[in-house]
Amino acid sequence: MSGGEVAGILVAVFWAILVSFLALVLVRLAQTLKATTRMVADVTDQAVPLLADASATVRSAQTQLDRVDAIASDVQEVTSNASALSTTVASTFGGPLVKVAAFGYGVRRAIGLRKSPEPPAPERTVIVGRTLPTARRRARGSRGNKN
Repeated sequence: MSGGEVAGILVAVFWAILVSFLALVLVRLAQTLKATTRMVADVTDQAVPLLADASATVRSAQTQLDRVDAIASDVQEVTSNASALSTTVASTFGGPLVKVAAFGYGVRRAIGLRKSPEPPAPERTVIVGRTLPTARRRARGSRGNKN
């Protein structure tokens, strides 16, 4: 065999090994693509019901929010009615009740003054800008005298 024939055989072997390696890579790539396709199909099969459930949940939440909005508007109406009622009651009964209370206070004070007259106001002494009742000064002095 000549050198050219040996080189041809080596090139043919090299090409056979290269083709075998590329065939193996393509087979593995095909398996990976099949697995990926199955996984995407499974995710799609699971995602569609999840999206339907999420859509139903959002619709339910919207319904509940509409109900809460209606309740809030009813509460606002009740609050304004209570405020109006409070204002009406205060304006209707407030003035006369204050007058009756003032009259009652005056009567009690007048009756109290008749029963026991008020003692005269104690004398006050000014010491360095302060006013002290004389009774306090006497009480301090009398404590020291007790034995």
